[in-house]
Amino acid sequence: MLKTDEESIKSKNFDEVFSHINDKLAISKIKQSGSDCSGSQVLFMDEGVILRANYAPYRANKGDFGGIIVLLQDVTEEERLENMRREFVANVSHELKTPLTTIKSYTETLLDGAADNHQLLIRFLKVIETEANRMSRLVRDLLQLSNLDFQQAKWNKKPTEVNQLIDKTAQKLEVYAHNKQQKLELQLLDEEVYVYGDEDRLEQVLLNILSNSIKYTPNNGKIVIKLIKMCQDITMEIQDNGIGIPEADMPRIFERFYRVDKARSREMGGTGLGLAIAKEIIEVHDGEIRIISSEGEGTLVVITLPILHENDV
Repeated sequence: MLKTDEESIKSKNFDEVFSHINDKLAISKIKQSGSDCSGSQVLFMDEGVILRANYAPYRANKGDFGGIIVLLQDVTEEERLENMRREFVANVSHELKTPLTTIKSYTETLLDGAADNHQLLIRFLKVIETEANRMSRLVRDLLQLSNLDFQQAKWNKKPTEVNQLIDKTAQKLEVYAHNKQQKLELQLLDEEVYVYGDEDRLEQVLLNILSNSIKYTPNNGKIVIKLIKMCQDITMEIQDNGIGIPEADMPRIFERFYRVDKARSREMGGTGLGLAIAKEIIEVHDGEIRIISSEGEGTLVVITLPILHENDV
């Protein structure tokens, strides 16, 4: 736990080992902490490891002070989850506060007399509608995540043909790609391939991935959706030549509310929950979703799902 060996510490006492990590854990400091000599300290180690030292006195047979017992626990994962929880609460509060503030200020302006100006009234009402829709999307995504977390989501799984699923999804976003003069290229299979899944949820995943590709690919860009069949799995690859994702952001892209470009994502109507939802949906289907990206070199999203064979039906 201390990333050390017996040889390097056998000639040292307790304080020499621990005081440079956290000087409050020195025996003299513990004795000064109170009559019961009990408490807890956090030790921040290398490589992001966090240890918690809980200490308390032990008594000899006659109740005399016999020494101090220190219990070390690796709480790295607990702290990570706790930090994620705090960050999640802060993000939800912020995401709700921003549109609420806008709605409140615009409504107050209208009540103060701006409603008499018809053009101003229409413009303000459109802003209020946009912000209300934004909150509605956020609440919808939060409810969906909650249902997935507590396994309360209802799934309508059935044999789903993958070529048709890709084609149908692409058609729904064709207009958005056309508006940015982007080329949407489908490389489908010559044969029918089925997966056992909830078609609407799988379509939701593809819509999220494709809409991200369209958003973050400049005008005249190209997005390729390719199907690759293997023995047991079918792989869907969505490749764009957009702005890509910085290397530092890659480990966190599936975290809830995490945005690579926070201001831009918010302006484009994203809730920061799409990829988190997509990952949960794919995992429920016994699949895997991976993202490979470099800043300025585009993004590749790889979704793998098990093929439904005839003897599986």
